[in-house]
Amino acid sequence: MKPVLVLVGRPNVGKSTLFNRLTRTRDALVAATPGLTRDRHYGFGQQGDRGFVVVDTGGLEPVAKEGILAQMARQTLTALAEADAIIFLVDGREGVTAQDIRIAEQLRRSGRPIYLAVNKTEGMKADSACAEFNELGIGEPIPIAAAHGEGVRDLVETALARFPVDDEEAETPQDRHPKIAIVGRPNVGKSTLVNALVGEERVIAFDQPGTTRDAIEVEFSLRDKRYTLIDTAGLRRRGKVFESVEKFSVVKTLQSIDAANVVILVLDAQQDISEQDAHIAGFVLERGRALVVAINKWDGMSEEERELAKRSFARKLGFLSYARSHNISAKHGRGLAALFASVNKAFDAANAKLSTPRLTRTLIAAVEQQPAPRKGMIRPKMRYAHQGGMNPPVIIVHGNSLSSVPESYRRYLEGKFREAFELQGTPLRIEFKSGRNPYAES
Repeated sequence: MKPVLVLVGRPNVGKSTLFNRLTRTRDALVAATPGLTRDRHYGFGQQGDRGFVVVDTGGLEPVAKEGILAQMARQTLTALAEADAIIFLVDGREGVTAQDIRIAEQLRRSGRPIYLAVNKTEGMKADSACAEFNELGIGEPIPIAAAHGEGVRDLVETALARFPVDDEEAETPQDRHPKIAIVGRPNVGKSTLVNALVGEERVIAFDQPGTTRDAIEVEFSLRDKRYTLIDTAGLRRRGKVFESVEKFSVVKTLQSIDAANVVILVLDAQQDISEQDAHIAGFVLERGRALVVAINKWDGMSEEERELAKRSFARKLGFLSYARSHNISAKHGRGLAALFASVNKAFDAANAKLSTPRLTRTLIAAVEQQPAPRKGMIRPKMRYAHQGGMNPPVIIVHGNSLSSVPESYRRYLEGKFREAFELQGTPLRIEFKSGRNPYAES
């Protein structure tokens, strides 16, 4: 599992700026207004060949007893319980404050490794910027400038040094057996599905949301093939995750999705497809994981109810067209054989080896059938394609003037490659690389 780094500090010291720098996104809102971040915000970072989970938090106000500051502090304390290491951010231009001292005292009681990052030190001498922060007694201060990226690499390398490299990250997908994460909202039947697949009461299944509180790995074999099922806690809407019993649920589920080869998204056929279902599916797609959809509790529904459920699925989760869906009853074991057949096909598709000659022939045939549209006087020219990665498959298309290829044509090519190689159940990523124009500088 990837280590979890939690960013903590008083409001407006640059936690969200650092979060965006580490995740290479703009997911966290950044402004000069203190307290803009209130909920926990999760993302993935990469340092060389090391991956990690990073959590942005609101400002920690240890003395707050009620109101929004107390709720923000509660969210931050939950994040601390999930942390493998804590990055404590302070403001190098303002110096040590009374609130910094109170936060430092609270962080020491957490028992987690703490790394003190002195932010906003651009243009300052590192020694003078960090000197007064030694009184916090947390360790050697590390000067950084999150807005400019200065010192951030050293900070992350220091924080990750104590964690061993995850051997699974170094393995190729073919070297390990399939890992299957079962995800969805609370009480949709995830644990019941695990028990049905394994054939025994391996995990607790109970008619109460939130019964599963951690990610449980279950080893089993089917037709002499080894698998690992990962039963995860149900992902609630962010505003609902307050209870202390759920403090590990979100990060464990995100880690399980990231560690899996295939994800089974379990939906409740007797409930409407919610925004949270779409959010979970979007996260699986973002991480490039193969996906199979299990629409559970299908038995006991009338034909009219089933038709409404199909329409709701097609309308709200249309972006999952690459994934097979199955109507099942985990409680009665119906539809599980077809479900697992799709899991195997999705795993094979995600790890398929795509030959360069066949990819290029497919590309040329697609272009002949429908050329890429012009942009002004320029028409993109595609010459050949090769595979750039697996799990998910990445196809790199080479040619000239490919920066102007529209997204609609990328989807067209994706459909052609899927059809040619039977890549059902896995995301497919297409990258364009243009050759250098020798006349550009003449």
